[in-house]
Amino acid sequence: MNHVHQFQVKRLQPSPDSNHYPFGDKSESFMDVLIDGRSMYDMLKQHDRIPCFGWGNHEFQQQNIDYFLLEDMHPYLYYRYPLMVCSWCGDEDCGFISVFVERTGDLVTWQDFKMEPDDRSLALGPFTFT
Repeated sequence: MNHVHQFQVKRLQPSPDSNHYPFGDKSESFMDVLIDGRSMYDMLKQHDRIPCFGWGNHEFQQQNIDYFLLEDMHPYLYYRYPLMVCSWCGDEDCGFISVFVERTGDLVTWQDFKMEPDDRSLALGPFTFT
């Protein structure tokens, strides 16, 4: 059996002078994903994307929640889901980081992280949660 990782979320409000903010003067807060206490945002910030959770309109939020609960399938990525998106608009056309999500019984695994639309694999994961 794979190691089961601890999953948490934490609101992050980057400021222009912090290390958590490479995006000019946009100051959107978002829900950072913590895996075993490590920030997903920090692990991937060199790609200039932020987690898709905790910001944007209600429809955007609900769609992302439904994806990661595997209640809705992405229209063209199927079991891959956009995890890290453009900090300005969240639009997938700006590029995003996707992850393959699989549920087996009570376990959910995130694996095969990719920079999209380049389909470039990122050396991260897999992570298994209960």
